[in-house]
Amino acid sequence: MNLFADIRELVVAELEALMAAGALPKGLDLSAVAVEPPRDAGHGDMATNAAMVLAKPAGMQPRAIADLLAVKLMEDPRVAGADVAGPGFLNLRLEPVAWQGLVRAVLVQGADFGRSTLGQGRRVNVEFVSANPTGPMHVAHARGAVVGDALAALLAFAGYAVTREYYINDGGGQVDVLARSAFERYREAHGLSPEIAEGLYPGDYLIPVGEALKAKYGDSLLDKPESVWLADVRTFATDMMMAMIREDLAALGVKMDVYSSEKALYGTGQIEAAIERLKGLGLIYQGVLEPPKGKAPEDWEAREQTLFRSTSFGDDQDRPVQKSDGSWTYFAPDIAYHYNKVVRGFDELINIFGADHSGYVKRLKAVVSALSENRVSLDIKLIQLVKLLKGGEIVKMSKRAGTFVTLRDLIDEVGPDVVRFVMLTRKNDVALDFDFDKVTEQSKDNPVFYVQYANARVNSILRKARAEAGMDVTDAALSAAHLSHLGHEAELEVIRKLGEWPRLVEIAAKGHEPHRVAFYLYELASDFHGLWNRGNDDDSLRFIQADNAISAAKIALARATGVVICAGLGILGVTPVEEMR
Repeated sequence: MNLFADIRELVVAELEALMAAGALPKGLDLSAVAVEPPRDAGHGDMATNAAMVLAKPAGMQPRAIADLLAVKLMEDPRVAGADVAGPGFLNLRLEPVAWQGLVRAVLVQGADFGRSTLGQGRRVNVEFVSANPTGPMHVAHARGAVVGDALAALLAFAGYAVTREYYINDGGGQVDVLARSAFERYREAHGLSPEIAEGLYPGDYLIPVGEALKAKYGDSLLDKPESVWLADVRTFATDMMMAMIREDLAALGVKMDVYSSEKALYGTGQIEAAIERLKGLGLIYQGVLEPPKGKAPEDWEAREQTLFRSTSFGDDQDRPVQKSDGSWTYFAPDIAYHYNKVVRGFDELINIFGADHSGYVKRLKAVVSALSENRVSLDIKLIQLVKLLKGGEIVKMSKRAGTFVTLRDLIDEVGPDVVRFVMLTRKNDVALDFDFDKVTEQSKDNPVFYVQYANARVNSILRKARAEAGMDVTDAALSAAHLSHLGHEAELEVIRKLGEWPRLVEIAAKGHEPHRVAFYLYELASDFHGLWNRGNDDDSLRFIQADNAISAAKIALARATGVVICAGLGILGVTPVEEMR
């Protein structure tokens, strides 16, 4: 049940009736007509922009349209009031029974309340994390992992067919550096002093890799030149790093559907096929780029390269795909990888990147647009940095990692649920402060605690009703309660917030913004805690009353609140807490 969608259908139906009656011009486009919560809750339950968006095409004053529409809407039994405001906005107040029925809908639909058919089964690929397989995941990876996983869950809840994918960057020079670093740990495992030269990875996490190499190869590699051992050690170390990354992701509650390898694109014809595809579209040519901004002419050597016409798609310059010596640029395998996604039949692609990849946005969008002939969209979400704080001080680096705080450090400190929720308390493109003191305190300032406490209170009410009043508090029993007992404004305020959930799901899914779910849960928890606290001063607002019929209605509201909180936490990948300790 989506009450906002239902009332929009009513508004559209009445506008069509006005057109049929000749009160409005026929054939008006009603697609921009919206029904949403008013900016000021004091103005009503809902507001529609119908008169404002139709005034110009109808050749009428907005207020004149609003007046006509108000009269028609008042004929519906759900509408208690329709008031024209300002230049032509129409504010609606609904009868309490319309809201009360929503509580029953939540209990009947359970975890599926708010689930949408928005996606209509469209296939969406969400690529996220894709950390270089050169070490453990760090805090910035954690945020990208949470955003990507929650977004995938949100889209699935909204009716999309979602694939979670990790792109293993195992084809570049960084894995050669990994191999050389691991080889030094292999030497260390044999009692030799490792030579961790500048540019190698110094973290202790490679010590087990060195020991594993010793177990497999013995001392057979010690006196061999790099040309002999590099390829084998690279593969071995990369596999161990990916096993560690998978474990870190599992600890965070993230499970990928697909792992794709960059290395697998080389020597298989996939890069060549993608470039040929672009050539066939007239988007590949031989040319010379202008010198980079800021470089003096004498520092620049003009070389003819194979270029992609990304400027045809809004990029600021064309991009090289093949160097003058015939080797591929870093961009070439990215083209092949995204072509692979297009060929696999996805309708939409979403990439979760670190903020340092902002320069790739336009060129990748250009590639996907070209390769799919504008059939497939690509949205790239950039993840800003996370700053860790404890006692007001920035948390220092992890000794094990050598240069950064690892995801596992974070999970060990506060647990995966806290990590996941906090990472979604800011929009992805805004920097985030992860304050260990805040996330462990039990207060309204800690959104994780505040939302979990609301769910725990719901379960406390259910336990008390069963134990002390002997009530049947199953969803089936509560859905049969006489909900007319829910008439107090504080109760209706919570119900209205529940009514926003289906709409919120669709808005967040359309915008690819899972943080909206976290924001909504905090607001819902706040309204519920407010109702609970008012019961301390007003006995009539307490959830358990002397009359079981009244109790059933109030407990039904509490349980409905818990259902939606659990559904939202499920999207965020957070386990609901039933009892606070």
